[in-house]
Amino acid sequence: MSTPLPPRFPVTEAQIEAVVAEFYARVRAHPELAPIFAAHVTDWAHHEAKIARFWKGSILHMQGYEGSPMISHRRAGDVEGAHFPLWLATFDAVLHDLLDPQAAAGWSALAHRIGKGLRMGVEDVGRPPDAVPNLR
Repeated sequence: MSTPLPPRFPVTEAQIEAVVAEFYARVRAHPELAPIFAAHVTDWAHHEAKIARFWKGSILHMQGYEGSPMISHRRAGDVEGAHFPLWLATFDAVLHDLLDPQAAAGWSALAHRIGKGLRMGVEDVGRPPDAVPNLR
């Protein structure tokens, strides 16, 4: 078994799990995000564990996440590009509250990069194949 690569910023598995748990606690109380998530997530513990595996893979280069965030968000049908700034603002607030500034900034940059890609993918759903993609 190979040694995992070091993280791009200092964060532990326990911190990832804490951030994910706090983020979803805030999502469940968010006036705009809560209904969207509630329509798709019935087992919060399972969902949070899956998303923690995603972040552990993205940050700590650990194996264990299986899935496609793009496909999940596109198939949801009610996720819109305008939801991503709300998601990211909530996520950034959690990072700021739970992590040191270096880790929060590094993770935020990664989340914003991922969020930008997901937003573009969601906004392009239903576009004609020859339409110019929205690259904001």
